[in-house]
Amino acid sequence: MSTHHLLIVDDDPHIRSVLRIALQRAGYEVSEAGDGAEGLSKARSGRFDLIVLDIGLPEIDGLAVCRTLRANDETPVLFLTARQDEIDRVLGFELGGDDYVTKPFSPRELVARIGAILKRARPATSSAPTLSRGVLSVDPAAHLCRVNGAPVTLTAREMDILSHLIAHPDRIAARPALTDAVYGHHAGVSDRTLDSHLRNLRSKLAEAGCGDAIETVHGIGIRMGPCTGP
Repeated sequence: MSTHHLLIVDDDPHIRSVLRIALQRAGYEVSEAGDGAEGLSKARSGRFDLIVLDIGLPEIDGLAVCRTLRANDETPVLFLTARQDEIDRVLGFELGGDDYVTKPFSPRELVARIGAILKRARPATSSAPTLSRGVLSVDPAAHLCRVNGAPVTLTAREMDILSHLIAHPDRIAARPALTDAVYGHHAGVSDRTLDSHLRNLRSKLAEAGCGDAIETVHGIGIRMGPCTGP
């Protein structure tokens, strides 16, 4: 049985109840919050392995909660949204969301999505080696990224992208192939979503001193750069 502790933040008691029952049946420990302020307070305790966060919360919405958390916390976030406009989903990813589910949703699908995020964020055991290129090193099994030996904190999605690219450093990954490798056959994921994660990943690596880690080959795809550092 799983020992992961999840936080549900949604102002609808019925949705919280449906999620709680489904997640507890899957073996998760579950806590709840009914608004953004309460959710933010509980999330800051650092006790949770993943947060299920409704975007359409009153007063402090889910995007604002995620933005505040991401200042110093990389706990995986799965957004719930009733909004169909893709800009909301893209904005969520730009803020550091790891996945989203659109309402109305299947509890079974949501549980599966959560399991996939947790598996990527904290793999159990693996013989996968540490991968290096220039000043950059990546240990996918331990979810560790370092530039010149200094750790760089990445979300699960960002680690997925970087691990795939550095595992094939001399190969150009076409966008459809990279999307499938990172998200699976995930309905609704577009180039704009991939671009959001790539932009965040590039920014973090550049800030750490590895601004040439990821290259765009226009009209073809994405590949690892030389990772030479400043």
